[in-house]
Amino acid sequence: MKHLFKAELNWTSTKKEEETTSKFYSKSHQIKIEGKPVLDISAAKAFKGDPELYNPEDLLLSSLVSCHMMSYLYVCSQNGIEVLEYSDNAEATLEVSDNGSGRFTEVRLKPKVKISNPDQIELALNLHFKANQLCFIANSCNFTVLHEASCEIFTI
Repeated sequence: MKHLFKAELNWTSTKKEEETTSKFYSKSHQIKIEGKPVLDISAAKAFKGDPELYNPEDLLLSSLVSCHMMSYLYVCSQNGIEVLEYSDNAEATLEVSDNGSGRFTEVRLKPKVKISNPDQIELALNLHFKANQLCFIANSCNFTVLHEASCEIFTI
């Protein structure tokens, strides 16, 4: 089974007349996906982008974090684990070469999960491995995805 996803990118030069000899172009642009709000995107601040906008690196990391969570919730539901809270403070390492090319070399997911049953903590932690195997985005990456997961019992 295949699914097709579409995105439309629009960019317009914002060069001013005094900048016509400059090699600098605005990195800000828009991505439109039918039926969804427009995304205003730029390059990361380190690459002369607008630091107030999302950048491709933010979006790649966000996609991986989100996909892992959804895969994790799926495997927890299959295993009878009631997840009450889920948070993550993920980090991605990008290395840039002397020639200007670059690549992500590692992502560290740091999911913190709160569940209802204390007898399921070990299983809940182990299911991050299964979630990673199912995650569409992780399966599409050519860099290491590490998991530093923690699990606690939800208390009121």
